[in-house]
Amino acid sequence: MGQLKEKIKKLRAKIRKHNYYYFVLDDPQISDREYDQLMQELIDLEKENPKLITSDSPTQRVGGEPIDQFDKVAHQVPLLSLDKAFSISELEDFASRVKRSIKEEIDYIVELKIDGLSASLVYQDGSLNQGATRGNGEVGEDVTHNLKTIRSIPLKLEQRLDLEVRGEVFMPKDDFLKLNEEQEKADEDAFANPRNAAAGSLRQLDPQVAASRPLDIFIYDSAYIEGVDFKTHSQKLDYLEELGFKINPQRMVCKGITEVIKYCKEWTEKRNDLNYGIDGIVIKVNQLNMQKKLGSTAKHPRWAIAYKFPAQEKETIIEDIEVTVGRTGTLTPTAILEPTLLDGSVVSRANLHNQDELERKDIRIGDRAIVRKAGDIIPEVVKVLPGKRTGKEEEFSLPDKCPVCGAKAVRLEGEVATKCAGGACPAKLREGVLHFVQRNAMNIEGVGPALVEQLIENKLIEDVADLYYLTKEDLIQLDRMGHKSSQNVLDALADSKDNSLQQVLYGLGIEYVGSRVAQILAQNFSNIDQIIEASQKELESIDEIGPKIAQSIVAYFNQEQNLEIIAKLKEAGVNFTAQLKEAEQKLAGNKFVLTGKLEDFTRQEAKEAIVDLGGRVTSSVSGATDYLVVGENPGSKYEQAQELGTTVLVEEEFKELIDK
Repeated sequence: MGQLKEKIKKLRAKIRKHNYYYFVLDDPQISDREYDQLMQELIDLEKENPKLITSDSPTQRVGGEPIDQFDKVAHQVPLLSLDKAFSISELEDFASRVKRSIKEEIDYIVELKIDGLSASLVYQDGSLNQGATRGNGEVGEDVTHNLKTIRSIPLKLEQRLDLEVRGEVFMPKDDFLKLNEEQEKADEDAFANPRNAAAGSLRQLDPQVAASRPLDIFIYDSAYIEGVDFKTHSQKLDYLEELGFKINPQRMVCKGITEVIKYCKEWTEKRNDLNYGIDGIVIKVNQLNMQKKLGSTAKHPRWAIAYKFPAQEKETIIEDIEVTVGRTGTLTPTAILEPTLLDGSVVSRANLHNQDELERKDIRIGDRAIVRKAGDIIPEVVKVLPGKRTGKEEEFSLPDKCPVCGAKAVRLEGEVATKCAGGACPAKLREGVLHFVQRNAMNIEGVGPALVEQLIENKLIEDVADLYYLTKEDLIQLDRMGHKSSQNVLDALADSKDNSLQQVLYGLGIEYVGSRVAQILAQNFSNIDQIIEASQKELESIDEIGPKIAQSIVAYFNQEQNLEIIAKLKEAGVNFTAQLKEAEQKLAGNKFVLTGKLEDFTRQEAKEAIVDLGGRVTSSVSGATDYLVVGENPGSKYEQAQELGTTVLVEEEFKELIDK
């Protein structure tokens, strides 16, 4: 066993070394195939000897089940944000403030400001123990499982030290563009810019997803390093580099603010030469004793500042505005631009986001406009130039009907997005069907993304109801669909017809109707027709259903194509009736309001007791209220019930009613 442990130890060290050369130094020493062979050898050895697996083994970068939520992490040393300078004069002001406090000669260290997401890494005894996001600077989120998937982060150091380092997680530009291409091929929303992509990837609950994203990191500081002292920040970075951390090579020590300004101007011009996004330069007093003397405010260190690059902008013409419909039904206006060279690439389209943005910027077809790249990647219209209008420009508004299917385009109260309300919209069909068949909805096994795409491509379905009209002849003509698999799909569809009203309501994909709201609807209405006929006011009277949810439900059932889908589902034999047991129907049709503090029930327990017996709980007393259940300190609802003649139940009477 001792020889085996030593063999595994040496193999891990070898792989770590090649990880360092490849992911940190960008200087691979062996071929990909040789690296894969080393990794496979380690995987096989650990598989045969699971007791020898350690958390810092290279095989453990990706692992574990998805988590339910992120734990909070209190940072031992707060991650303060940096004060910002937007001009050279503000940089000079910063240097003057420093000089007033420090009379000695000052060196500055300048580093590229990576446009990413800050993170901290805590090592104990040389092994990565915990990784967290910056959060609010005091408390972040534990994303250790995702940070471990970043190959440039060492899981184990050569020295057995306790330390904490800070870095910026980012996504290289070329990898970002490839990722967005993959998103579009999969009919998924594209990321707005590399920073958003990096942030979204780092906050995935499933480490497998994070591992599939091309994340990288530059370490820029350490909060503490056990038993090691430094005189300057540059010495600290050099030491971290020796430990195996990836440090940005473009750092430089400057003698005075004049050299700093020169560096800032140089990188303002050169920033597009890099394969990662930078949005400025970080300037720090290099001497650590001077940093300590200068101290910090509540928000910012006084010894550092971030110089922000001015945005690069160009003038162009908005030749047209097109409307696209995304997979969730959102109507998005897109400016078609006169092709313009901007930041090294030709820009011909810009996202205009929504109607509010169009009106706020007064954007019209034919306008001359200033455009720039948001996050140095995604083009955006900064402003139009009204002074250059000729009078031929045309105002633009999003249509009131979906340009793809013709259904009503709805904008709910309090929302900025305008969405297609059609359940059969081709633009939404793929995602709508996949939602309908998922486990929490109709739970139709065998109907996955590959089959759904084939059904749509072969025009076998135009809405979710068409699934129930498929025949074996329809299915066996498709790839990988033999007689047995086709029959299994048909059997699964037949079984799903008996699902609960709650499941089919959730499966319809009505906006804001998740599984919980679907459950509430199924408990408060005996069938789908009652829900269709319910007014917004009646829906809002149900506990836990607010105006936005009620408005969305009414808008959905006001669409003719949605009613046609329900009619087809009914004809196919799909259940649309609440399946309450006889004992559960005792309070069916009765409406309750709760007020005051009950002794033997929490408010939630009382609600559940009523709903379980078929009753409904509403939030306010009205002429339609059957019972008011009163506890201690009942308030104004008790007086309203008396005025309306509503039956009032004290707690003992309520218990008798539900216990009968």
